[in-house]
Amino acid sequence: MSDVKYWVAFSLIPKLGTVRFRRLEGHFKSLEVAWTAGSSEFRAAGIDDKTARAIVTHRDGISPDGEMEKLGKAGVRALTWNDASYPPRLKEIHDPPPVLYIRGEILPQDERSVAVVGTRKGTAYGREAARTLSRELARSGVAIVSGLARGIDSIAHRAALEAEGRTIAVFGCGLDVIYPPEHRRLATDILDRGALVSEHPLGTRPEARHFPRRNRIISGMTLGTLVVEAGETSGALLTVRQALEQNREVFCVPGSIFSPVSRGTNALIQEGAKLVVNHTDILEELNLTVVSHQIEMREMLHPADDNESVVLDYLSHEPVHIDEIRRRSGLPIAVVSSTLPVMELNGTVQQVGGMNYTRIREALAGYGN
Repeated sequence: MSDVKYWVAFSLIPKLGTVRFRRLEGHFKSLEVAWTAGSSEFRAAGIDDKTARAIVTHRDGISPDGEMEKLGKAGVRALTWNDASYPPRLKEIHDPPPVLYIRGEILPQDERSVAVVGTRKGTAYGREAARTLSRELARSGVAIVSGLARGIDSIAHRAALEAEGRTIAVFGCGLDVIYPPEHRRLATDILDRGALVSEHPLGTRPEARHFPRRNRIISGMTLGTLVVEAGETSGALLTVRQALEQNREVFCVPGSIFSPVSRGTNALIQEGAKLVVNHTDILEELNLTVVSHQIEMREMLHPADDNESVVLDYLSHEPVHIDEIRRRSGLPIAVVSSTLPVMELNGTVQQVGGMNYTRIREALAGYGN
């Protein structure tokens, strides 16, 4: 979008939220045109006097080109809600961020995502539940979205990374301000297999009022929210409230009736949240079991080492004799004869008689994304 720099510039003006952005876009059609408008034109667009004066006052100190240069140096991209790369599910909520700042990459596959939230002071049980569920979901092709906070959030992010899965962290501050600071390394690691996301411009400090608003992005990007330990006043319950308003699924790990950090989750289960004892409970509820099966099949069919990879290159769905495989591959017969039985056990190849082998047809053809 050619006028993205003006969206960025407008995002720097205090209290110019979703509703006012929509009014500006609807009236002026282009935020480039709106950037040079006068107070009377803003009022004609439905902007109140106080906000119109604030726009005129603040824009003199804002350089749209300069802001884009700052973003470039910080490795941050700005997406407006009109950008094709803007998360589609987030766009559906009633107050999507007009501008989304991103470091790293959000991929189409990240639409298959679950938010994982919970207390900052989890029990050993809660920490292990968050770790196990997040790891298995990530292995099943589900992106883990959370808030980089201490406790359950950071455990969920790390578990997804350990499983070589996707994870996205949503900030309540600018992307150049890592909060909490001890998660700087974790934030860097997330960039390798996911993204850091914020609605706040660079330099925005992590103020308490930002985090409840941040939670609507966590829940809004995802298919559902998993709560792992939350007390009766936990901030995680704010994310649940947002998820319910957005018509998203809510999942809870049951906890001890004697544990204060399980009172919130147990109450949610009583009110109708899905009780979760393993990751397949979530996959089934979200109709993601087919995707999980597809990934498992790919892993099963993936060559375990270089020898298997070479042998697989010279196999097809038509029978090939072991001697022909040896000749084509150039591998010693001892290597070929020891590799093929292992591949057969793993379900990669099949002996069809007379030392002839075929590649097993991938069982993925009937599965979609």
